[in-house]
Amino acid sequence: MDDQANAKPGLTDAELAMHPTVYAADALRDQVVVVSGGAGGIGRAITWLSARLGAHVVVVGRNEAKLDALVTDLTGHGLKASAAVADIREPDAVDALFDHVWSTLGRVDILINSAGGQFPQAAIDFSVKGWNTVINTNLNGTWYMMQTAAKRWRDHKHPGSIVNIVVVTTHGLYGIAHSVAARAGVIGLSRAVAVEWAPLNIRVNCVAPGVIETEGWNVYTLQARAAYPRSNPMMRAGSPWDIAEACVYLTAPSGKFITGETLTVDGGGQLWGETWTTGKPGYFGGGDH
Repeated sequence: MDDQANAKPGLTDAELAMHPTVYAADALRDQVVVVSGGAGGIGRAITWLSARLGAHVVVVGRNEAKLDALVTDLTGHGLKASAAVADIREPDAVDALFDHVWSTLGRVDILINSAGGQFPQAAIDFSVKGWNTVINTNLNGTWYMMQTAAKRWRDHKHPGSIVNIVVVTTHGLYGIAHSVAARAGVIGLSRAVAVEWAPLNIRVNCVAPGVIETEGWNVYTLQARAAYPRSNPMMRAGSPWDIAEACVYLTAPSGKFITGETLTVDGGGQLWGETWTTGKPGYFGGGDH
C-alpha cells in the first residue's frame, strides 16, 4: 500500500453513492435505520449503504450543518434519509430522539451505534476529564441508545436489531486504553442483553473494526499512521465500506439467527500482534513501532 501518511481519508460521498456492494438493492427495503455518528467515516458508509439498500436512514449527531449536508446529498440521489440532532451522552436527548423518530416514521427497525471517539495518549497520563469524556460517549452513550431503543421495541411489540461498533479488544491496542475499556464494556453489555432481550425478538451484535482508513486517522501521528497497515497479515488498511457491509450482514435477514456475537473485521490483525496508536515507547528497547 502507498504511504498511509499521505492517504486520502476514507471514501467520499460520490464514491459511497456508487461503490459496488454484494447486497441486493432491496435488502433493507422499508426498514427504518437509526445511525448514531452517521456523518462520520464509518457511520457515513453505513448510512449510504443502508439507504442504497432501501432503508430510510435517520442520521444522528451533534453537528446539524454536517448532518443536513449529508441528508441533502442522500436525498439528491433519490434515497430516503433525515437528520436528528442529539447528544447521546444525555438520556433525555436520546429519549426525545426516539420519540421523534417513532412519531414521524412510525417505527425503528435497526439501530447502529457508530458514535464515539478517543484521543491517543499513554494511559498513565489520562486526566480524569479525558477518561470520563471517552467513557461517557463510547460506553454510556451507546447504552442509552440501546436501552431506549429496546424499551420502544418492547412497548410496541416490534422486533429490532442493534449493532454496536466497537474496537478489537482481543489483542494489543495501545494508546487508547480508555476506548478499549469502554468498548469492552459495550461488548459485555451486548452479550448480556442479547440473552435478556431475545424473548422480545431483539438481536444485539457488535462489529469490531481493525485498521480502517477514515478522517479519524488525522488525530494520530504520521508515524503511527504509516505503521498501521503492518498491524495485520494482509498488510493494508480496511475501508469503511467493509464495516458497512458487515453491519448489513448482521441486520438484514442474513443475520436473523445471530445474536450476542462480535464480528471482527480487521484483516486478521487480532491474530497478528500489536497496534500502537502513539508509537512504541523507546523503553521497550525496540524503538518506535
